[in-house]
Amino acid sequence: MRRSAAPSQLLGNAAKKPRFIPPGKGITVCLENGTKEMDREMKLKEIDEKEGSASLLSKIDGQNQNANFTQSVDSTGKVKTTKACFSVNKCSKVETKTLNMPKADALYLPTSGTAKEEAAQEEPDCLAKYFSVVWCKASKKKHKKWEGDAVLITKGKSVMLKDMEGKDIGRGTGYKSKELDSLDEGQTLMVGGKEIEVMGVISADDFISGRCFQAGIGTHDTVPTALSQTNMKPFCKPFKSVCQSSTKENMLKDSQSHKPRHDPNASNSLVMPRPNASHQWTFNKAGLPVVDVVVDPYIANNLRPHQKEGLIFLYECVMGMRVSGRFGAILADEMGLGKTLQCIALVWTLLRQGVYGCKPVLKRALIVTPGSLVKNWKKEFQKWLGSERIKVFTVDQDHKVEEFIGSPLYSVLIISYEMLLRSLDQIQAIEFNLLICDEGHRLKNSSIKTTTALTSLSCERRIILTGTPIQNDLQEFYALIEFVNPGILGSLSTYRKIYEELIVRSREPSATKEEKELGEKRAAELTRLTGLFILRRTQEVINKFLPPKKESIIFCQPTALQLELYRKLLSSRVIRSCLQGRLENSPHLICIGALKKLCNHPCLLFKAIKEKRSYDPMSDEHDESSLYEGLIDVFPQDYTSDTFSETESGKLQVLVKLLAAIRELNSSERQVVVLVSNYTQTLNVLQETCKHYGYSYTRLDGHTPVSQRQQIVDTFNSKFSPAFIFLLSSKAGGVGLNLVGASHLILYDIDWNPATDIQAMARVWRDGQKHTVCIYRLLTTGSIEEKIYQRQISKQDLSGAVVDLSKTSEHIHFSIEELRNLFTLHEDSSCVTHDLLECDCMGKKDHQNPSSEKPSVSRSCQLGQNQGKPNSKKPLSMSQLMQWKHFSGQHQTLADPFLERIKENVSFIFQNVTSPASP
Repeated sequence: MRRSAAPSQLLGNAAKKPRFIPPGKGITVCLENGTKEMDREMKLKEIDEKEGSASLLSKIDGQNQNANFTQSVDSTGKVKTTKACFSVNKCSKVETKTLNMPKADALYLPTSGTAKEEAAQEEPDCLAKYFSVVWCKASKKKHKKWEGDAVLITKGKSVMLKDMEGKDIGRGTGYKSKELDSLDEGQTLMVGGKEIEVMGVISADDFISGRCFQAGIGTHDTVPTALSQTNMKPFCKPFKSVCQSSTKENMLKDSQSHKPRHDPNASNSLVMPRPNASHQWTFNKAGLPVVDVVVDPYIANNLRPHQKEGLIFLYECVMGMRVSGRFGAILADEMGLGKTLQCIALVWTLLRQGVYGCKPVLKRALIVTPGSLVKNWKKEFQKWLGSERIKVFTVDQDHKVEEFIGSPLYSVLIISYEMLLRSLDQIQAIEFNLLICDEGHRLKNSSIKTTTALTSLSCERRIILTGTPIQNDLQEFYALIEFVNPGILGSLSTYRKIYEELIVRSREPSATKEEKELGEKRAAELTRLTGLFILRRTQEVINKFLPPKKESIIFCQPTALQLELYRKLLSSRVIRSCLQGRLENSPHLICIGALKKLCNHPCLLFKAIKEKRSYDPMSDEHDESSLYEGLIDVFPQDYTSDTFSETESGKLQVLVKLLAAIRELNSSERQVVVLVSNYTQTLNVLQETCKHYGYSYTRLDGHTPVSQRQQIVDTFNSKFSPAFIFLLSSKAGGVGLNLVGASHLILYDIDWNPATDIQAMARVWRDGQKHTVCIYRLLTTGSIEEKIYQRQISKQDLSGAVVDLSKTSEHIHFSIEELRNLFTLHEDSSCVTHDLLECDCMGKKDHQNPSSEKPSVSRSCQLGQNQGKPNSKKPLSMSQLMQWKHFSGQHQTLADPFLERIKENVSFIFQNVTSPASP
């Protein structure tokens, strides 16, 4: 922002002359830290003497007035300078000492580390001061062209100048302390070849939170004076004959058209909030009457309480009621909470109604979704609104965008991300009033074609739906925010300087206390800003509406072949090199992948070895082939990957017995199973097992055609489906797939990301489920799978937040200590996780603590640093695991008939029952 002249220059050169400093002016108080030192006492005494003389002068010249500038930050984040005048009465006592100022106004900044850049600092007992300034290059011109706003930080004899993006643009030292202490509005200073003029003072709280750098955000909390004095009325021509020409019939018709579409006073009616006066002043220029927007009772009566809250939130966001001039929202509810239904209710309401004159807000809405969910969205529209109320158009190979353009019947277009890119030119030619992006976390990269294409659409009202927290990357978070509300956090460079760098630095192990405090303040301010248009609820809000859920974590004993292969892998040259840190590009991920294959079934490892038999032992290259050296000798000579047996895998043994128990014990009613794996090769093994035992099955993975996926799901959910098992890849199908036709779900393997497992479980235990749900998670005892599970439960304490600032992707960059822990086989323990809990139940805890109680765990958590709040709600944590039932494999009898049938091959079990009465 360029300015022609600073305020002081508009007053003439006299404004730059040294001006009289009134009593108490320019005195800044430092926080007292410990006892006062001798030199401080002398300084305070000197100040007292000066203040005494100043007090005398003020009594003599009682009519003298002082113009004092104070600084504030308005709702848009811009720095305002207001002039406040006050006079000193002859008879009044002038209090000049300011040593007892509130401590909130002062702050110590860090004395070391890179946070030093946030303020020039010298001594811990001196206070930093902050000023809003304008700057330009040093020149002798009378009328200067100011090049922009900036923030000046003074500390001791040093100064630092930062632009509004948080970048350092000037530094200086060696100034006189008295000059810096007496800095006030209108005064000038030279800093690093730049001339600055002080515009006002910035409080320490505004600087440390980053509010002084903000621009472009605000809420409708101010009412224009003109609006508060008069009511806007429709324009009427001043000719009486014209005004009288409207008949009573037309007036009646006009009044009826401005009535709410549905009765706002009816019982159970859902009425949207009315806009405040500021919103009306901005968006109702025509002076139309304000009409209640009432959600159609046909759909409102089917909404849960949390869905009504979500609908109101979305309505306020897209109408610009929550953030001034912004119309975007992110709905980040967990799976199963009805994000689709909330959006359908919003679209239907705005297509038919509006708050000003009942004029509909939307004419056309665009819904972009993964290809596997296009038909699911259409089905949901028909489910909640029927085929008569609204016509939705889905784009596929047989139905092109041109048909939507040429037909006036359709008001909603549903298209996949892939088809959007193919039809972008046609989509850009259509004027959409609302854009909804399902599974919107894929837009976390602003440079990919999909994000670029969607950003190019002129639609201002944008909604992102995601059930996955944005994890460990603040730049991904910025990309999503920038998509729904462009410019609200400033440019990317500004965002990095003001928020990201400081937040990331505060979470480093070497961060100082001051750096941590500064990072926490900036994170809190970022949360406050984005919390206006982001809503996330966990599945706890819907638990009371669902049938009971019984979740069991089963630790399976490895077989002798698995143990021998595991030891051989851990003693390999590649893993030893990883643990010693000798390899620059350490192939630890290859090692981890090999161990996970072994845990699922040795035949998967055998197949990988066969594929790498071309390895040259003389090569120095460390790759997957070198890891498999000598492993082929451990397998039996006649072993083949095609003739595998369940006796070779501990988890497969448990699975076979569990499936037999489910089939046998639930023969009277249809009880089907969803069997989930992260890997296609593992699904092949499970499919062969189903064939071997004659179990009917259906399968959905990444190779299933998108056009067939919804039909497969619908057929499986039907009560007439013959399938007993649904083989599902956790990485395919989109997280919106609903598999409520099943009442049992088995997670055969585990993923690093806890959200993947949580989403898989939510496919079964969600709205529409009528049976008690049983969920089983299979882990190999003492292996890397148990270590992954431990990392999951120690890192989930922030999963309720939209931005997970914990480093959940640490499996990509491991320390040597972490690798040693991962590459350790615990053969002498029935459950390492239970050992780390330091629970003294001896595997006989067959009672479950009430979930409402908050157990006090005095011991420190050994599973890793728990960075969340101890009482924060989360899917699973150490304290909650202590409340579960604990069963040893040697437990005499188990009340659960399914677990009783499989305990022979099980070393330990954690079990938890969630009932509808649970809070």
